[in-house]
Amino acid sequence: MKHFDYLSDLQTKGVFYKEPSVVTKDTSKDILQYSLGATLYMPSIRTDISEVIVSRKYKELCSTVLCLEDSISDQEVTQAERNLVQQLQAVYLAVEQKHISIEELPLLFIRVRSSVQMKDIAEKLGQALNLVTGFAFPKCSVHNAEEFLQSLINISAKKETVLYALPIIETPDVLYKESRLSALTSLKRIFDKYEDFVLNIRIGATDFCGIYGIRRDSNTTIYEVSIIRDVISDIINFFGRNYTISGPVWEYFQQSPRILKPQLRQSPFIEGYGEEGLSVRMNMINHQIDGLINETLLDKANGLHGKTIIHPSHLQVVQSLQVVSKEEYIDALSIIENVDEGVIKSSFANKMNETKPHYEWAKKIMKKSTVFGVYHEKQSFIDVITESKQVSYSR
Repeated sequence: MKHFDYLSDLQTKGVFYKEPSVVTKDTSKDILQYSLGATLYMPSIRTDISEVIVSRKYKELCSTVLCLEDSISDQEVTQAERNLVQQLQAVYLAVEQKHISIEELPLLFIRVRSSVQMKDIAEKLGQALNLVTGFAFPKCSVHNAEEFLQSLINISAKKETVLYALPIIETPDVLYKESRLSALTSLKRIFDKYEDFVLNIRIGATDFCGIYGIRRDSNTTIYEVSIIRDVISDIINFFGRNYTISGPVWEYFQQSPRILKPQLRQSPFIEGYGEEGLSVRMNMINHQIDGLINETLLDKANGLHGKTIIHPSHLQVVQSLQVVSKEEYIDALSIIENVDEGVIKSSFANKMNETKPHYEWAKKIMKKSTVFGVYHEKQSFIDVITESKQVSYSR
């Protein structure tokens, strides 16, 4: 896949100082782990999965998790397993018949209920398993993590294909203060043993909230729910040094009564696009996208990369917010090139870059710039959304 490949060559050159690169499951893990962006969850019971993928129904879709867990009922599991296999085999056939290329496919993951189910699905997929980037492990804990990861390695070796893990941290032992540090310490010990296979760590904020009977509204970011902010902080503390971690899901996609003012200023929209820009802004506000933008920016500020999403209207916004700004890119490049210089003045003349403290940040920015590209100066996510001319929040 290639982020923003739905833009024309002219639009791409107008928006990007550095264009995004093509990424496949065979891209090096060092880059691939930053590539997921907005990861769309789809229930595996859906009978149009292959059609969605092959027809590229959602043009912004670059990574997806086909879910066999909470998104389907226990009574639907057998049917969903059968359907998932049929759908992915149909995608494999479409690739073989050149209706779609490997480079055009989104990164495909399967969310399984157990390691036993993972082995069974992998066996039934046959050659279609080669299209799968990896498996998501729900409720990943000290009780099942090693079994999940060892089974993944065994499948990879047996089927001679690269497979990665997306462990989802969402169990009570991590949320409860009295057991959290022990649980996270044990989990980290397991993950470190299988580090080469852990592509991205997900945070199950909805499950965490459910333990305490909490559900935030569309005016509230996950960081304003104190008990969840607390556990996210500790997860970042344990894993943010060696692993990429993605932002929790944003649950809202339809208009509902507002208590607080919209969170998007008018000026960034009107300055570049006038009335059309204001129309884009109002569309976002009407469909709770301003809250999503706010939370995604907070994800980034806390060192999280990408986000779990449950609605296609979130794809373009989250993807466009992952693009590196030109200021970030030039600063990162300068820091890497002058790592032994101590402190250097930013070429944007608005900050000092301390090369050693900011070196790890700079390396991450360079990797993200390879995947998502770099905006021209004074351009932002608004330009991607407005340039595409095809945004719809009405699905």
